[in-house]
Amino acid sequence: MIVDDEKDIRESVKLILEKHNYKVVTAKDGDDCLEKLKKFKPDLILMDIMMPGTPVKEVAEKIHGPKIAYLSILKRDDAERENMISEDYAGYIQKPFEINQLVNSVNKLVA
Repeated sequence: MIVDDEKDIRESVKLILEKHNYKVVTAKDGDDCLEKLKKFKPDLILMDIMMPGTPVKEVAEKIHGPKIAYLSILKRDDAERENMISEDYAGYIQKPFEINQLVNSVNKLVA
């Protein structure tokens, strides 16, 4: 599942991952993600750190089961220092990212 408030990011990441044989569901924000998790059980959630609505950290704390990796323009240390991400996240992908980096990261996280 890709969770990002920027439609271009959602659609780009979806297209890339689908070309690598992943089934992808998208959500426009954390609340949409939680609603879609009632129907879909993804292996991995790629979630933007900064989105409108419910804070991402609060959304992440309500997710049980799928691994969460964060997509962000912020550096991981900055996001951790600002206490924006949950402590048990599985990965972190810096925006902008290279396509190969994204695919390799996803492959490792779902393995």
